[in-house]
Order: sequence, then C-alpha cells, then structure tokens
Amino acid sequence: MTPTFPTTRIALLRHFPTEWNDEGRLQGRTDVPLSPASRAEIATLRLPDGWEEVPVVSSPLARAMETARAMAGAREVRPDPRLVEMDFGGWEGAVSDDLVADPEVAFGPVETWTWHLRPPGGESPAEMAGRLKPALAEIAAAGPALVVCHRGVIRCLLALATGWDYASPEPFRIRRAAIHEIEVAPDGTPVGLYPPVKLVPR
Repeated sequence: MTPTFPTTRIALLRHFPTEWNDEGRLQGRTDVPLSPASRAEIATLRLPDGWEEVPVVSSPLARAMETARAMAGAREVRPDPRLVEMDFGGWEGAVSDDLVADPEVAFGPVETWTWHLRPPGGESPAEMAGRLKPALAEIAAAGPALVVCHRGVIRCLLALATGWDYASPEPFRIRRAAIHEIEVAPDGTPVGLYPPVKLVPR
C-alpha cells in the first residue's frame, strides 16, 4: 500500500570497521575509533550521485563521526546522541561467538532475537526504536539527509521499514560501504526501503 502522507528519503550508512569489529566484539556505546585499514579505505570512496550535497547527521561515537566527516567533505556533520548504537550493557567488549556458545547467556544468533531482548544493564531493540523515531522525524522534517550510524541502529530501522519481527531471518542485508535508503513518515517511522547502493571510488 502506498503511504497517503508525505515521506522523506533518508540514506543510512554504517560506520567503517574498527579493530573491535575485526575481532567480532560487541561495541555498543564503547567509543572505539576506526582501524587504520578503514581510514585508508574510506579515503578512496565517496557518496553515490544525488547524495553529495544533503545534510549529514551522525552518531556522536568516534567511529561514526570519522566516517561521516570523510563522506561530508566540507559540509558540517551534526552529531545526534539519539543515533548511538544499541546499549549492550554487560555484553560490551565480549566476542559474539563466545556469547552464543555460552548456555548461561541469553545472546544468540539473530534468528533468536526479539524486539524485547535486553542485555544485562542494556537496551532492547524496542527501546532503541523509541529514541530513533523522534530523531528521524526531526531529521526528515528538514528534507533528505545522510545518517551515519551503527549496525544495530540500521537493523532496527530496516526492521520497522519492512515489518521484520526480529524473530526470523532478516529479509534484508546490511552491507558495508553502501547506503541503505529508506522513506520516513512525518512521525519518524520508516515506511519504505530501497536496495542498497555502494559507495563509489573518488
């Protein structure tokens, strides 16, 4: 069904990898910088045509801000604390495979997640959606924009856009070095999803 209200197109970009990403560690709110390899790679890429002049908003964590500044060029990057990664609480810094292998830990493959899975001392996807929707509403009110953020944030927004229930295989793939375009309703709810578009060589 086609939305009967005006929507705004937003491009989501996942930050480039850190050394923790390479090690398979959950980062969450831990402020880990980009790896040297990521800095070298990102210097060779730019946004696809049509996105080079839009405002850029980013999670304030270093890995996202550094990615955003590399894409923004001379444009200002506006940090928004509501775009930070899901809070993994007591799981932060742990290796994902180790958590999956531990029968005493509720963490499991993504197919076992639900909207209400909450790490100890952390945040559930449903709680994350509660802070993301007002942020998107504010961003979208000003027109199309690039949002640089995190895998957990993008997964949450794409779940809302597709109706994925967090309890089955993802109906989408979150790609590195690519933008994921969504349509956002005035209240900040993602209501449409486009195929990912790769960043292009400079």
